[in-house]
Amino acid sequence: MPVNNDKISQWKADIALSVDMYNDWFMRFAPVAFRDTRIKATKDVEAALRETAYLTNIQPILLREHPEVLPTLRMSTCPPIAVDRLIGLSGASPTLVKTMELIKRIPPRMSSMAVDANLVKVAHIIERLADPDIFTWLKTGMTPTPVEIHRAATIVADRLCGAVANPIIRNAQEKRQLEAIKAWLDVREYTQLGPASMVRFDKMEPGTYSFRMNVPVTLEGGIQEVNIPVDAVIMPMSSRPGDLPIFIEAKSAGDFTNTNKRRKEEAVKMAQLRSTYGPLVRFNLFLCGYFDGGYLGYEATEGIDWVWEHRIDDLAQFGI
Repeated sequence: MPVNNDKISQWKADIALSVDMYNDWFMRFAPVAFRDTRIKATKDVEAALRETAYLTNIQPILLREHPEVLPTLRMSTCPPIAVDRLIGLSGASPTLVKTMELIKRIPPRMSSMAVDANLVKVAHIIERLADPDIFTWLKTGMTPTPVEIHRAATIVADRLCGAVANPIIRNAQEKRQLEAIKAWLDVREYTQLGPASMVRFDKMEPGTYSFRMNVPVTLEGGIQEVNIPVDAVIMPMSSRPGDLPIFIEAKSAGDFTNTNKRRKEEAVKMAQLRSTYGPLVRFNLFLCGYFDGGYLGYEATEGIDWVWEHRIDDLAQFGI
């Protein structure tokens, strides 16, 4: 029985309440989440500066052992340079640079000699373009003071966090949403399964739940099997042997444009689950933020239902 996807006359009011709830959270907690991330990023930048002799001696061995410092180095130049621009300026291997940037490692199949030759090219560009207004010691040749190092690291950390501001906010919001679901379930005497339980989603006992659980699905063609992560997997108290749990995705958004770009993600996940486990799969959304009528209509057409966070008690209507 539908909970919210058939209540079209109620959508407009719920959208307004959901936007208000998201905005209230953002104003109170998003700056804290961003600031906490920036503090950690500042410490990481300070460590990278020490390892590179404060950007005066970037050695291939450092980049080989710590490929994760590449974003920091890119944000240390004037102007900050994007990945593709670094590749173009340095002439370094796109595979090497993108693997370092995205996967935080050196391509395992690239020879040691080729890796070092390319890392020398990257290091040369970073040293040449290092921002002298941030790293003031590069102009004076003096050893930087702790105050100068911290100031420079804070600026670079701001650049890093600015480039990934949306994921920082989204992760903080998802964490808060899952905490809300946990609190609601715990009051009703559900038991959370930890990662160490090693229980498959279809072997869960009634009255248990788990977060970020991997669920195996068979891709189109029926040959390849992959795991897809589901934010919340809940086995209702009333479940019988053989019943599937309820799958819930926590979704938040700070603007309407983004949600309409991402609305197919849930439909794909639903299709994969149903093609693997049958039409009785119950896949629902837990929404907070900017989800307009276009998004809701699309999900409803795909057979997906939802609960608004500002009306979390609607979870009970799913039989939880």
